[in-house]
Amino acid sequence: MARYIAHVNVMLRPLVNDPQGLAVAGGLQSLGFSGIQAVRVGKRIDITLEAASEVEASTAVREMCQKLLANAVIEDFEFEVAALATA
Repeated sequence: MARYIAHVNVMLRPLVNDPQGLAVAGGLQSLGFSGIQAVRVGKRIDITLEAASEVEASTAVREMCQKLLANAVIEDFEFEVAALATA
């Protein structure tokens, strides 16, 4: 089996309030950073996994996102899967 790395990004949906993003925006402004229009805060999850193919790895990662990593009601996710070089 080959090894793959998946980079998963999970973000709140655009219409969901983001209190953490508001706090970061306020902090940036109070530090003198001007021109801040909006800040959204999300999470990145890196997963190393073994699979028979990149398609199988992608299918597994999508299922992980749907079942655990993202809340389908308020979050969207996207991911990339790439083969890891063998030593």
